[in-house]
Amino acid sequence: MVEVRFLGVGKPKPKRVIRVPLRLVSYLQATPLMLILGAFLLLPILMIGTVSFWDYDFAQMYPDFVTFNYTETLGSWVTWKIYFNTLKFAFIVWGITLFVGFWVAYFLAFHVRTSTMQSVLFLVCTVPFLTSNIIRMISWIPVLGRNGLINTALVNAGIVPQPIEWLLYSDFAVVLAMVHLYTLFMVTPIFNTMMRIDRSLLEAARDAGASGWQILTNVIIPLSKPGMAIGTIFVVTLVMADFSTVQVMSGGQSASVALMMKNQMSLLQYPAAAANAVVLLALVLLMVAAILRVVDIRKEL
Repeated sequence: MVEVRFLGVGKPKPKRVIRVPLRLVSYLQATPLMLILGAFLLLPILMIGTVSFWDYDFAQMYPDFVTFNYTETLGSWVTWKIYFNTLKFAFIVWGITLFVGFWVAYFLAFHVRTSTMQSVLFLVCTVPFLTSNIIRMISWIPVLGRNGLINTALVNAGIVPQPIEWLLYSDFAVVLAMVHLYTLFMVTPIFNTMMRIDRSLLEAARDAGASGWQILTNVIIPLSKPGMAIGTIFVVTLVMADFSTVQVMSGGQSASVALMMKNQMSLLQYPAAAANAVVLLALVLLMVAAILRVVDIRKEL
């Protein structure tokens, strides 16, 4: 029990004691966070789930309870193809960002000796974030275009007889832009995890005769798994929800679930978009749950 005492000011008054159970105190402390999450997270999700069962036409929505929004979503091979394409982007971008992010974090954590230089190099990695994602994404167009820097250099050098068409407005351009946009979300958690590794473990491994590769595979990588898992959650969720990169960098030749929902909302098909949002949310939660079952990230929280 917790006692709360109110003492009078000036003239002495009898003391009032309010006894609050400890279990109730913990709930009272968590109430502000519960209210914020309920208002800005759970309530919007419930609204989306409710609208996904509504009926609609070309002009407006009608409160109802129909299931054809889900049957049309899950019963169309086009929708399945779009979901597969989104998962393909997520898997490829995750693999590349994990590889690049791990080695960048490894260099910053173990090859840069001074903390000052680590901070400087890490800030250099964050410089692109001073501009918006749209600007950074569009900046690839004059580089990858038919008359862009890369094609011009290759043609002038005689390496290729004509400009390479698939550099821009293709899946390659989409993946390249996403890797550029989201690699830092993989670098940061891995770097934080590596900085927490006790350096005496590395010294003990060297004293035991372990090679550099053995130290990497048996000490550093296993201890860096929580950071990899957090970075994976960041990258996968961002890629699954990205529509602007797919729309701009593919030139309308590719699609994703988020882009499909954006097109549905532009046609005032809000219940159909809500149904796709619910399915996408369930898919992302399943992926995150699978990651959490493999790696325990509570060490990083």
